Amino acid sequence: MASYDYVAPTTTDEVVRLLAEHGEDAHVIAGGASLLLMLQQQLIVPSLLVGLRGVEGLGSIREISDGGLEIGATATHRSVERSPAVRAYAPTLAEAVAQVGTVRVRNQGTIGGNLAHADPAQDPPPILLALDASVEALGPDGPRSIPIDELFVDVFETSLRPAEIITAVRLPARPAGSAARYVKFLPRSKDDYATVAIAVSGVADADGRWWRVRVAAGAAGPVPLRIRDAEAALEGQAFGDDDVERAAEAVGAAVDPIPDHRGSAEYKREMAMVWTRRALRDLAAPRGERMDA
Repeated sequence: MASYDYVAPTTTDEVVRLLAEHGEDAHVIAGGASLLLMLQQQLIVPSLLVGLRGVEGLGSIREISDGGLEIGATATHRSVERSPAVRAYAPTLAEAVAQVGTVRVRNQGTIGGNLAHADPAQDPPPILLALDASVEALGPDGPRSIPIDELFVDVFETSLRPAEIITAVRLPARPAGSAARYVKFLPRSKDDYATVAIAVSGVADADGRWWRVRVAAGAAGPVPLRIRDAEAALEGQAFGDDDVERAAEAVGAAVDPIPDHRGSAEYKREMAMVWTRRALRDLAAPRGERMDA
């Protein structure tokens, strides 16, 4: 492994300054779950690593005044998984993050690092898409908010600008009747990457019709994606068999799976449709029978 310098700033402004000064020769590191592998394989060869763990406030998880939730960029997957605030906000979010790798990986890896790495097969992006999350970023031009469906550009590529870092993930307040579901098809062990993953959410009214429907897929193309045609097929519906089938067909048409040892593109497309049906049927089950109410 090539040698590099390491600095541990204590403020986000200092992080941004160092990144701007050193340009492409500098990389940030928090948990290092993915970055260290890239260093070992010399996929990146920085001259400077800028540590984020000592930056005050970046690891916090807190309810915000409008009833939403803010997760700091250096909050570990394990802390998100176990957070009472996260479980009160949306149990499915905690359950999805609990499926990242192994306990050792979750103790080390961070939510901000996961999103910045932009691996399309990771667990957090689909459920965050389904929950209308946004990413708070800070760069030389100041802070900005990025809707999470505008963050991912390609495999391992985001819309973050040079010298810009993720500081937090923000989730809006969830109205009464909200529910969400995250499912994934695993080829082997439970800590493996998904063959496909599906996240769905919505708000049920007193008549059993669903509104603000969101459908998102992971491991089904170069980026995690929201599938708006599927959402349109379900909006205002009671999730009858025909509604679910139209949504599943929309998912099949929208995904662009990458063939690999987990399956061909056609197989993954079919699995995306199968698991969309399962997620929607579970979401529409009577509240006491849902895995996440």
